[in-house]
Amino acid sequence: MKQQTLAMAADQNAQYEQYRRPTRRDVFLATMEQIVPWADLCSVIEPHYPKAGNGRPPVGLERMLRMYFVQHWFNLADAACEDALLDSTALRRFVGIDLGRERVPDATTLLKFRRLLEKHKLGEALFAKVGEVLQAQGLKVGTGTIVDATIIGAPSSTKNAQKQRDPEMHQTRKGQQWYFGMKLHIGVDSKTGLAHSAVVTAANVHDKHPLPALLHGQEEQLYGDSAYASQQELIRSKAPKAADLTNQRVRKKKSACNGRQAG
Repeated sequence: MKQQTLAMAADQNAQYEQYRRPTRRDVFLATMEQIVPWADLCSVIEPHYPKAGNGRPPVGLERMLRMYFVQHWFNLADAACEDALLDSTALRRFVGIDLGRERVPDATTLLKFRRLLEKHKLGEALFAKVGEVLQAQGLKVGTGTIVDATIIGAPSSTKNAQKQRDPEMHQTRKGQQWYFGMKLHIGVDSKTGLAHSAVVTAANVHDKHPLPALLHGQEEQLYGDSAYASQQELIRSKAPKAADLTNQRVRKKKSACNGRQAG
């Protein structure tokens, strides 16, 4: 058993503060700790994960997987995820980091991990494994799916192995803010809140394009924001029975007097 460091003791003592109560984040992380089949997911990635050699040893696989999940659950860019782990005792405890012994994996390490999953198309395999384990426990994907997309920001100077600007990343605007990076599209079971599908694209790809890949095909209801409105053809191509319950865009009607000339 490892000797407890001062940093670890401080994190654990925070749990016993007299007036502290569990936050929604605490409850969520405790639930995910129990229902996510960590060992099964790691077995999917392990054949492709770097092995210890003569160079710098790789960060533990499960630790990186947990950090990757935290990033997507809380909608954090790579650098923001690193900062969140430095700031939050609850997140460090969930990921398994003791600041008295080790550093938080930096944003570049998280970016490389995500690229590893994308290169070997492991995202789909991870969600398939989750489905297998949940079904073995008597749980199943429901008849409703919520679709959404989130931008994963990266420094605009991010380069690939050829020292060129990464062609898989692009610039896009959301509101009045410009972003550079990629976009994660997810399909979530409307009953349990568990993600059952995911697609990663460049940030400038419209939310609607990966829609069929986010559906499992047995949906009776589809929920999403206005970015997915009026996409009945795409929906029917994968889930012909799904009712389109996405938020429809509301266009203001011109008043009756508009366009009339004064008499």
